[in-house]
Amino acid sequence: MSKKKQIKNVTEPNRILSYFKIELWPLTLVTVSGIIYNVGMLAGPYFEGQLAQRLLDIINGYKGFYSMVRLAFSYLLVIIIVQLMRSIKRFYVRRFANNTSRNMRHMLYNSLVNMSKDELEQEGLGAVMTKAIADVDACVEGMRKFTTEVFDTGVVLVAYLSLLFFYDWRLTLISCIFMPIAYIIAERLKTRIMRYNAEYKKSADRLNNATMDRISNAITYRIYGSEQNRDIAYESHLKNYEKRAVSANIWENTMQPLYNIISMSGAVLIIYFGAKNVLGTGWTSWNIAVFATFLSAFTKMALKSSKAAKLFNSVQKAQVSWARIKPLMKEYVEPNTQTSIDFSEPVKLVVSNLSLRWSGSSWMLKDIYFSAYPGQIIGVTGSIACGKSTLGKAFIGEVPYDGSIRVWERELSELSDYERSRLISYMGHESELMSDSVEENIRLGEQRDITTYLQAVCFDEEVAQMPQGASTSVGSSGIRLSGGQQARTALARTLYNAQQILILDDPFSAVDRITEKEIFTNLHMLMKDKIVIIISHRLYLFPTFDKVLFLDNGTGVFSTHEELMQENGAYAKLYNAQVKGSEQNE
Repeated sequence: MSKKKQIKNVTEPNRILSYFKIELWPLTLVTVSGIIYNVGMLAGPYFEGQLAQRLLDIINGYKGFYSMVRLAFSYLLVIIIVQLMRSIKRFYVRRFANNTSRNMRHMLYNSLVNMSKDELEQEGLGAVMTKAIADVDACVEGMRKFTTEVFDTGVVLVAYLSLLFFYDWRLTLISCIFMPIAYIIAERLKTRIMRYNAEYKKSADRLNNATMDRISNAITYRIYGSEQNRDIAYESHLKNYEKRAVSANIWENTMQPLYNIISMSGAVLIIYFGAKNVLGTGWTSWNIAVFATFLSAFTKMALKSSKAAKLFNSVQKAQVSWARIKPLMKEYVEPNTQTSIDFSEPVKLVVSNLSLRWSGSSWMLKDIYFSAYPGQIIGVTGSIACGKSTLGKAFIGEVPYDGSIRVWERELSELSDYERSRLISYMGHESELMSDSVEENIRLGEQRDITTYLQAVCFDEEVAQMPQGASTSVGSSGIRLSGGQQARTALARTLYNAQQILILDDPFSAVDRITEKEIFTNLHMLMKDKIVIIISHRLYLFPTFDKVLFLDNGTGVFSTHEELMQENGAYAKLYNAQVKGSEQNE
């Protein structure tokens, strides 16, 4: 069964029952083997009692030694069958747990990748890591324990109780009176355990966030000499986490011995009243075999009962984790790859009356007009924080817009995510490299040669000198590469996977002017049939662009570089300041 099919089958991923429904076959085998195994557990007390009685009969001369051997071999055969059923049950319980874990993680992953960047940042990377790993594990473990204990505790308790009632119902009622006390205590601890575990999960979120921050900004802290301060802050998070971890586990783990003592208290009554039964002065008449069987069955039942009380607390902890991930468990939707668009047809881009703002904020840009055709390079510039990057993000759906962005006479906002991905390639400020090789960061799963694109971004010689060439790992988020190497890797990836429209946000910011010119020349040659929109604060190359969109005072002016230099004083001032500054530096 493919992964996609497994995901599709989880029709209501925000319901625990859904994950049990899609695993009916493993659960059926768990049910059959579990019933056989746990009913077979009754053989233990029975044979133990019979062996004790047989030994007494041999001593008294009533039975021969070989009768003991035959009985022992019969017991061994039963043990083999029971343990075989146990192995089958455990195997399919683990299979159920593994499948459930995979299904949950797929649903969670699908939800996360479809969240906006703002939503992910609001969720917090540390919290996302905790939910994706620890909380899913806790939920699956709770489900596994529940599935196991339904048979290991539920069935066996019923079986043992039936056996005890068969031998002496009065003594059974008296000796079992203590067992419900363990469940009452477990129930009383429910609120406390859930509260402590919720605090523990939140503390884990904060620690994960602090860890990611400490790693990501290690160089910054070192430069500013604030490592000690950050270490103190991190130590504070770590101590809080350890404190919450102890609080979350102390009640559950320390109560197990108490559960055992309470459940086993009835053994005292069995020894007293059972002895009277053996002596013939009790409610019924017993021999040694019955007494040994009754005591053994009760002991095993009491231990199972105490574990069930602990299981009750473990399930409560799983409920806390489920409450945290449940909002993210949304039904998987297959990507819509159906389209009526002919992507081979040259695209025309027309932007009219465009207005942009971030959610809840005032207008950043208003009344933006421009157009672009295949083969054109459009430059977008302006003062700091004028909305250049915001405009670029509008094309990829990260920023909602008013007005119109039309392609093929269709509104961009009406296109599906798939259609948008087939139309637009985007490179932002952040390289967003994977913890993989240079070539895989460029290919993204495709198998075409990357040499041309490494050459285009002037990165081929540096890659050739790396230990494993293009197969060299870039490290987490590209940490093994310099800033310029990261930017050129991201640019090579964009060119390698280029669609009809390229949005490049400061693609040359981390390279020198000579390299910038060379990369631009190569880009112009490779992308001569594309619409290329270059967002930049560096204006050296703007005279070579076909058109320029200059953003100023919340609006935009669209014209050629020459016309802007003549007619727009703000643009001319910005350009001249950069050119003169660069000439002085040279």
